[in-house]
Amino acid sequence: MNIHHITPKTIFAALAVMAVPAAAFAAPALTGSATAPRATSTTAAAIATCPGGWGSLPEANSRMTQAPVTAVRTGRHACFDRIVVDIRGRAPGYDVRYVTNVYTDGAGHLVPLRGGAKLQVVVRAPAYSSTGAATYTPKNAKELTNVTGYSTFRQVAYAGTFEGQTTIGLGVRARLPFKVYTLAGPGSNTRLVIDVAHHW
Repeated sequence: MNIHHITPKTIFAALAVMAVPAAAFAAPALTGSATAPRATSTTAAAIATCPGGWGSLPEANSRMTQAPVTAVRTGRHACFDRIVVDIRGRAPGYDVRYVTNVYTDGAGHLVPLRGGAKLQVVVRAPAYSSTGAATYTPKNAKELTNVTGYSTFRQVAYAGTFEGQTTIGLGVRARLPFKVYTLAGPGSNTRLVIDVAHHW
């Protein structure tokens, strides 16, 4: 073929035909690969923005309250696992620390916990009302919540309530940094929150 006799119209048609398969192959590649890169990017961004400055030393506040414990909940986040203790009223004090073992309040019986480390969570609030009626009665004291699949938590167990305070045993994967704080609401209620990081 003599290249000097190829008209611009022929060149344009050839380019158009070549572009069709390219587009056909390009579109599925973008669609099929969009999920994985997006997840990787999100994970990398989450790690980059994880809060810092947490430690593994005990955290405590001596404030006592008669406002009772009403529930214990857990949740998963990008950087940490969270346990929330709901209080019907004023925010309680607390004592959260890593221990060799957790024991029941009063009786002192061992509370077995799964995991490489154990956090003892003492809530300076009772799990009963001013008349002595129980305000928190877990269905299964050994498994307060289902933490299957959590990155850090391995078990949440009830260690009882005695002399105005309530104790919870938290089995974790390893001795990891944590943060303790209280939040107001909903309404006049408050929450004690413990976040345990996935990594140092």
